[in-house]
Amino acid sequence: MKNTIFEGVATALVTPMNEDGSVNFDRLKSLIDEQIEAGVPALVICGTTGESATMTLEEHSEVTRVAIKHANGRVKVIAGAGSNDTACAISLAKEAEEAGADALLIVTPYYNKATQNGLVAHYTAIANSVKLPIILYNVPSRTGVNIQPSTYAKLADVENIVAIKEANGDISSVVKTRLLCGDKLDIYSGNDDQIVPIMALGGKGVISVLSNIMPKETVEMCDKMLSGDLEGAAAMQIQLSSLIDALFIEVNPIPCKEAMNLMGMGMGPLRLPMSPMEESTKAVLINELKKFELI
Repeated sequence: MKNTIFEGVATALVTPMNEDGSVNFDRLKSLIDEQIEAGVPALVICGTTGESATMTLEEHSEVTRVAIKHANGRVKVIAGAGSNDTACAISLAKEAEEAGADALLIVTPYYNKATQNGLVAHYTAIANSVKLPIILYNVPSRTGVNIQPSTYAKLADVENIVAIKEANGDISSVVKTRLLCGDKLDIYSGNDDQIVPIMALGGKGVISVLSNIMPKETVEMCDKMLSGDLEGAAAMQIQLSSLIDALFIEVNPIPCKEAMNLMGMGMGPLRLPMSPMEESTKAVLINELKKFELI
């Protein structure tokens, strides 16, 4: 068994922006404080929700460094270091390691549509370049490629590949992965609507979008699962399902950032090609935020 990076919730943190589109580092620091105060044990910096795809490499590195320095060991900081270019991913991984990250989150190469053998070679090359523990991030709806359970089994033999963020939506594949990998790879839900089902299959928690706006509740749901209160956790999963759906009614992070702005959290604008919400979907989101007394 490999060491577990965290149990419960890691918030896939939104990156606050100024009105001119630059990163709002002061708000980023206060957002980290708010998450820590809410009891979240880990944060993911420069992930999909953090709009990493439209950051320059310099911004990516600076946001990672600032977040790690400000967190100052109070929570685990997991740095996004994915790219569709293996050499670029290695560079980002090394920079995050030098900055003091606790772990790396590395998405499958997007657009290239690597073969399963290509995925093994890609991840192995990155893992061999650093000593940090690595979480594999599987999100085929965004990348066009799905990590197969048999591929996870091969990657599980790499010492510092320790976990999976599974967002393929296929619970049956989680079962197969658990069968083939056992305790060699921890599994985290990459979908907020599957926190309880994946944890019921032995998952360690969630890398969450929901916890940007409801950190205490997301932590509570996971804590119930970790303590064996399946009934209580399931009730929360069901209760929050309509809000979770609203957070993904348009592509992430558009609704989440809109929600945080509506809640007065000052996240600022999105970067193109992410665009403001359509009025019809925004109305659905507002209704859900009001239902849960968030606005």
